[in-house]
Amino acid sequence: MSKQAPVIEVLAKDLNPQGGVFCPSPLAGMKTWNTHPKVYLDIAREGHGKCPYCGTVYQLKAGEHVDAHH
Repeated sequence: MSKQAPVIEVLAKDLNPQGGVFCPSPLAGMKTWNTHPKVYLDIAREGHGKCPYCGTVYQLKAGEHVDAHH
């Protein structure tokens, strides 16, 4: 039986100015020194993003709104 990747709910304030997060992330309880390479996930575009390395899903919490980014 395979282990399901975690889903991390993020708040709009957790996103960087471009509307995304990086994985691995302290939001997911990950230590950056012993995990996969750092990747950017655009959360503002669709409200979620999935890490191609570990499968962790970062989901914008229900009711959270992201300001338009330029």
